[in-house]
Amino acid sequence: MASRARVRAPELVGAGGWLNTGGKDLSLADFRGRILVLDFWTFCCINCLHVLDELRELEEKHRDTVVIVGVHSPKFVHEAEHQAVVDAVARYEVHHPVLDDPELATWKQYAVRAWPTLVVIDPEGYVVAQHAGEGHAHAIAKLVEELEAEHAAKGTLRRGDSPYVPPEPTAGDLKFPGKAVRLPDGHFLVADSGHHSLVELAEDGETVVRRIGDGERGFRDGAEGGDGGEGDGRPRFSEPQGLALVPAGLGLDYDVIVADTVNHALRGVRLADGAVTTLAGTGKQWWQGSATEGPALEVDLSSPWDVAFFDGRVWIAMAGVHQLWAFDPVAGTVAVAAGTTNEGLVDGPVAEAWFAQPSGLAVSADGERLWVADSETSALRWVSREGMAVHTAVGSGLFDFGHRDGDAEQALLQHPLGVTVLPDGSVAVSDTYNHALRRFDPASGEVTTVATDLREPSGAVLVDGDIVVVESARHRLTRLRLPEEAVRVEAVAHRTQRAATEVAPGPLRLDVVFSAPSGQKLDERYGPSTRLLVSSTPPELLLSGSGADTDLSRELVLNGEVAEGVLHVSAMAASCDDDPEIEFPACHVHQQDWGVPVRLTEGGASRLPLVLAGME
Repeated sequence: MASRARVRAPELVGAGGWLNTGGKDLSLADFRGRILVLDFWTFCCINCLHVLDELRELEEKHRDTVVIVGVHSPKFVHEAEHQAVVDAVARYEVHHPVLDDPELATWKQYAVRAWPTLVVIDPEGYVVAQHAGEGHAHAIAKLVEELEAEHAAKGTLRRGDSPYVPPEPTAGDLKFPGKAVRLPDGHFLVADSGHHSLVELAEDGETVVRRIGDGERGFRDGAEGGDGGEGDGRPRFSEPQGLALVPAGLGLDYDVIVADTVNHALRGVRLADGAVTTLAGTGKQWWQGSATEGPALEVDLSSPWDVAFFDGRVWIAMAGVHQLWAFDPVAGTVAVAAGTTNEGLVDGPVAEAWFAQPSGLAVSADGERLWVADSETSALRWVSREGMAVHTAVGSGLFDFGHRDGDAEQALLQHPLGVTVLPDGSVAVSDTYNHALRRFDPASGEVTTVATDLREPSGAVLVDGDIVVVESARHRLTRLRLPEEAVRVEAVAHRTQRAATEVAPGPLRLDVVFSAPSGQKLDERYGPSTRLLVSSTPPELLLSGSGADTDLSRELVLNGEVAEGVLHVSAMAASCDDDPEIEFPACHVHQQDWGVPVRLTEGGASRLPLVLAGME
């Protein structure tokens, strides 16, 4: 086994304390003799949620030698609230200890720069690897096997049970519901995300009429009527979110389309008998280089979060790749409709626009606008049918958010997940992390607050002049009267609390550090195996060095007349098994996007290293 740098792991500290440990505080000493994987995550981040799923197999296969510890490192103010972290751990079924680090103390000790980042610590307490982004589970699994063999031979490996202690289960008919639609008979169909199913509620929004799905996480088509056993054929979902009613006259064999988020699929539901069929997606997550159009059941998707019929197709808020896609239910095809996969807020033609985890969709009454809740930029945006362009109504970028009413140009939201078109043409925004329902009026350009003290609202439905809000973290639907005039609240503005990196104006060497995992090599059979894309906010921050290239190092030139800004860096590398005896080597894609806040100061750094995989 190759030698590794001997870097002692810093202690694990967090003002919020520990979750999933039965109330026990842990330290690095408690993990001595075990292989420790630190997962630096925050629950707003779709890439972090992808990594949670990637780690499940590793967690199960090596349960007696590996301990995964989530280090929750918040971006938004809401994510620094301890109860919000408790809710997120339950919502996403995190089955390992979690350190709540609201002040980013451990984040800083480990010099982490991006969500998600994985750090591997050997049984003797030394850091042996660091990986930023998604797609590293296979590399970590290989490293774990090497560490198991090495430390078993040295006598430093200690097998045993995980310190994980499950929390008390959440009681109730709903568990972290996502979105809802109103059915023609007045009932509600709710995406019961935490129970991996759909629930039909009566007109009162409380009485359960039926459940579609057996409540177990899975990916299976079928119809209702079994006993819930493995072989009875009842359908299964995995954290479904968005729902859309099929318009009359299309002649389809289903009535509702479901964004089955963690299964990376669209499902169709026939209300008459609860039959579920898969409409789009393969069950595998889309990666750079995969097909972006074609037969719907042959193209991978990535965390579809909401769906809406617009311009003759089903548009998909593809949160996992920061794009909007479109599904043609008649032709049975799917294709990218808007966005580049770059994460940020850039308006313009649909092919050039940038999004950041679009999570909510709604169509204007005249069908001319598709409203978008662009969650990571805390923005309300829209796609115009005429000219097919993307516009921003509220929001300014990845790092500015808050709760401020008034003119849309200075109003602030905080990670909204839902949008609902109101009868007067205005838009209700489920302002999730502000626990509020907000309203944007396109006629006046004003943002107002309709209601507060909602708990993580994620969607809303109009009902006879009222609005029914999905209170996800209260596990219920809440009916509100729409007021004639909304109530303004005191302005609150925030910026992401990560400290800016001080860099010198002028030349800046950007190095994305990538080492192919043990037993693999860069895959250059079909050309360069790496890609680096660089841009900035504001654009004038970069005098040169922006754009795409294949080298993971680049010389940037920063504008000394710009005091501060954000460097947007997107890196990708592909590696394959390096063994001539393997006829069909397995290949893997490693990718990560960074938004690095920078402050220009004389004497600042002239080199910016970002670790994609390896040690720096």
